[in-house]
Amino acid sequence: MNIIIIAATLPALVLLYYIWRRDKYQKEPVKELLKGFGFGVLAVFIAGPMEMLLQMIGLSPAQPQTWFGAIWEAFFGVALVEEGVKLFFLWLLLRKNPFFDEHIDGVVYAVAVGMGFAAAENIGYLISNIEQWQSVAMSRAIFSVPGHFMFAVAMGYYYSVNHFALSNKADRFKVLAVPVLLHGVFDSLLMMASVTPEWGALLWLAFVAFCLTLPGFANTKIKSLLESDRMNQGSVFKW
Repeated sequence: MNIIIIAATLPALVLLYYIWRRDKYQKEPVKELLKGFGFGVLAVFIAGPMEMLLQMIGLSPAQPQTWFGAIWEAFFGVALVEEGVKLFFLWLLLRKNPFFDEHIDGVVYAVAVGMGFAAAENIGYLISNIEQWQSVAMSRAIFSVPGHFMFAVAMGYYYSVNHFALSNKADRFKVLAVPVLLHGVFDSLLMMASVTPEWGALLWLAFVAFCLTLPGFANTKIKSLLESDRMNQGSVFKW
């Protein structure tokens, strides 16, 4: 069991360490990152029951049979719930956080929450697929955990843009909308492939192509915030 927990959590911890290292000027305290990671773990235990409740009351199909059902489940039944819960915990983490004083910090803390979520979710998937946990761990390390990382970067980017008064109303909306969009597309392609196996190969290629665009998107956002922090060195942020 220990090896399963390590396999489930290690990719998330590596990505959290990566974004922490990208913070060039005032690195966030480890205890604050662990708090965010813990919030992400807790988010799994809130989002899961919410998703099951939506299925029980008929607002989200447990097993989609059509492309429309797959897209609805991906966006409304999964992405909106999970990203909404993660955003709540990010707000809880940052609302009175004295260390949230640089633009990049929004991304660092969002990734901490997102990686806690990804690690806890991974443990559940690996335990429920115990017979083939190695292959599940590998595929999730390549796609799912980095996916949650990219969604978190988007959320943290727009959270910082809004927090430091560089935003407009559209940017406030994007704090949740962009992560939901990315997460929804990610899940939609996989669910659509399972609904229509005859389209599986094409949808799988589309999924891989989509995943390959995410690192460039995330890196652009990270560089933008780091550049803002570089330009503001020596000044004091006020909010």
